[in-house]
Amino acid sequence: MAADSAPPAMQRARGEGRITVHAAGGGTRLARLYQDGCGKIRLPRDADAQALEAVLINTSGGLTGGDRIAWRAEAGAGAALTLTTQACERVYRSSGGVADVRVELAAEAGAALHWLPQETILFNGGALMRSLDVDLAQDARLLAVEAVLLGRQAMGECVRRGTLRDRWRIRRRGRLIFADDLRLCGAVHDIAERGPVLAGAVAFASLLYVGADAEAAMPTVRAALGPSGGASAFEGKLFARVTADSGLQLRRALIPALEALNGGPLPRLWRS
Repeated sequence: MAADSAPPAMQRARGEGRITVHAAGGGTRLARLYQDGCGKIRLPRDADAQALEAVLINTSGGLTGGDRIAWRAEAGAGAALTLTTQACERVYRSSGGVADVRVELAAEAGAALHWLPQETILFNGGALMRSLDVDLAQDARLLAVEAVLLGRQAMGECVRRGTLRDRWRIRRRGRLIFADDLRLCGAVHDIAERGPVLAGAVAFASLLYVGADAEAAMPTVRAALGPSGGASAFEGKLFARVTADSGLQLRRALIPALEALNGGPLPRLWRS
């Protein structure tokens, strides 16, 4: 290589997965499935599941700066679809740029969509920009969660610097009904130490439920989340955040809250 030539570009992960389901025969059936690159979708058979379950897999083994993944799911009228992930997503140190993950969901009349990925682990120097865009019919329901771990506590890791941007936009028949932007950038450890932010917690989650019974479910969710969580319900929506000192503590708070809103057990991968 000549001394003045540019270094070769690093290979980056690219993935996309799309799934469409519809109601048929008293249940939910697959209508269309598309996958490309490192984005894969598997449909396990779970006798306990109340909805068709789709497992999203990033076969690249993690994310780093410059990676791009897009997921899209549609539930037809009366269908029920639960989306989860095979394992925790890892966001490794970036040598340049951010990892970009885009999620688009849509639910028609009477449908139920559950966006229940397992935790995202942000490593020191990791950079992630993530978006969740959902369009619901008038009486469609949504349950969504995003949980984040700042490093691996068992390994004694500390995320001193990094980037995490989470953008949620929820619409009903095209009209915006909920928006949330979370930004944790720069000196992550120092920012997380502040009382109004995480007060030193290394794990946190955001939870949203959209349904006619949102207000009625709030006491149960608050009790499950405990003193480190908070929930508000308004106009058919329930939004909550919870912090914890470890991933295990976070799950102990999240799982009963999610199961109460889910109306039953979480996907088997959450329970293994």
